[in-house]
Amino acid sequence: MSRFDDLKEELQAQPAVWLVTGVAGFIGSNLLEALLELNQTVVGLDNFATGHQHNMDKVQALMSEEQWSRFHFIEGDICALETCADACAGVDYVLHQAALGSVPRSLEDPITTNLNNINGFLNMLVAARDAKVKRFVYAASSSTYGDHPGLPKVEDKIGNPLSPYAVTKVVNELYAKVFARCYEIEAIGLRYFNIFGRRQDPDGAYAAVIPKWVASMLHNEEVFINGTGETSRDFCYIENTIQMNFLAATGQHEDAANQIYNVAVGDRTSLNELYEAIRSLLVDRFPHLQDAKPTYRDFRAGDVMHSLADISKAKDLLGYEPTHRIGEGMAEAMDWYVDDLSHDSS
Repeated sequence: MSRFDDLKEELQAQPAVWLVTGVAGFIGSNLLEALLELNQTVVGLDNFATGHQHNMDKVQALMSEEQWSRFHFIEGDICALETCADACAGVDYVLHQAALGSVPRSLEDPITTNLNNINGFLNMLVAARDAKVKRFVYAASSSTYGDHPGLPKVEDKIGNPLSPYAVTKVVNELYAKVFARCYEIEAIGLRYFNIFGRRQDPDGAYAAVIPKWVASMLHNEEVFINGTGETSRDFCYIENTIQMNFLAATGQHEDAANQIYNVAVGDRTSLNELYEAIRSLLVDRFPHLQDAKPTYRDFRAGDVMHSLADISKAKDLLGYEPTHRIGEGMAEAMDWYVDDLSHDSS
């Protein structure tokens, strides 16, 4: 059995109280689902800036009445310290996912990105400190690596940030480190690398690439690739992300806490390869994709050309073992994408 399998048995035997911020979002709702399946008590916080009620509704449909009764939702904003304090009261573990993501959004509106990702983050740290939570796990970002040219990306070697969003994520890590030193709070940052999976929003200008492309292909719309398509990413399926959050919250290795970890699979896929992988998974059901080709346009400001993670630290200190590489994750997610997105087709 893996460390994660052992952990799930331990959690079922000794339930805890968890706070998931951004609980109505893609990653947050998946964490909620996994926690309730293990009969944990969950407090959820969201202001619906980017999350959706239907994500929580879909989780509820998967749960028994008893499991769902262990979920308490607070509609509120992390920019309000009092709301953060209310959410943290009586909580054992915080999984802080709430933030305004997207490099392009931060370039268009750096002030709002800063307000949510730095002020809101600080509010959550203060609330978690005052509530004396056991551990504060937060969503960091691979954007922190900035212009550092090295591959694979190793946690202790970062470059200069390339966007306001990346700046906010660097500041999050600095604040977490200072709070650990000054207030003895245990904090762990998870640098997410291109997470994908069920309940990921395909809509809007800032949608992640995989659900956006799947939706476009299903609806026979143009698919755009920024640059030549040789840009590459370390795509990480949501099940790996859930595992890392749980391991980070509970890891007992003497050096596990107050660390930064990459959340990825240690493999890279170009956008051209990604396009073909999605097309090939869909073409049997959607014959119009037989000869489909993407449309290329200018490289996007603030992006990096290549991203690949070193995940040895997570393996060594937390016992992380990715269960899904991109092909396995895509195969598992595709039925969900098709079921969820195809009804929008005209």
